[in-house]
Amino acid sequence: MISITAWHVFWVALATDLATGLGAVPFFFVRKLSERWQGLSYAIAGGMMISAAVFSLADQGLGHGAAWITVAGLLAGSAFYAGTARALARREWRIEQLSAHESRQSVLMLATMFVHSIPEGIAIGVGYATGQLEFGLLLALAIAVHNVPEGIAVSLPLRAKGVSVARCMGYAILTSVPQPLAAVPAFLLVEHFMPLLPFGLGFAGGAMIFLVAAELIPESLERCTKTEMAWGTMTGLALMLLLTAGLGALTGGHGP
Repeated sequence: MISITAWHVFWVALATDLATGLGAVPFFFVRKLSERWQGLSYAIAGGMMISAAVFSLADQGLGHGAAWITVAGLLAGSAFYAGTARALARREWRIEQLSAHESRQSVLMLATMFVHSIPEGIAIGVGYATGQLEFGLLLALAIAVHNVPEGIAVSLPLRAKGVSVARCMGYAILTSVPQPLAAVPAFLLVEHFMPLLPFGLGFAGGAMIFLVAAELIPESLERCTKTEMAWGTMTGLALMLLLTAGLGALTGGHGP
């Protein structure tokens, strides 16, 4: 029987982090997005985030504790996003060659996705703490595959604004850095981290949904029609949902 160590958990969680960068790979083949396709990109990214927030994060939260805990997490995540947006509005943070206004929306997305990775890292650590190597590996695989479309969702709006593919990949990986950092403490202190999962998953989902409603949908409507925005959102939601369903079948139901 293989002995599971903290280092084992760290390296596996690091691999799930790096998988997020694969979401930028398709953009090596896409040079320039028109204004209309930029709008559709925002909508597709928004649909993917809504799907991940509802069908993965909130759903998993409900499966790990009382519904009110997950709902409290959703509301707290929304409040966190709103407060962060107000704080960033008073600063002049920039990404690459983008203006402060363009950077604000991207910084908010990166911050939201960064926070959303924390409960996923905890889930990896808790999975390995069960002592079942196969279960831990399946859970990590589920999160790694789930990270790829999340990397696409992060890269879409950045690439639309002209950020290089290599930089998009780096930013995508950055958003999942909490996974290896949170996995090890969760593995070592599982009895303390397990009760935090429902709230943490809800928190991440709430922040993501608020991001879509406050930033991505308005950005999309500035560049394409309402009908195109709606279809883009539905396309992103359906793609993420199909991937989640396929992943659940692949891993025996141990989805992210």
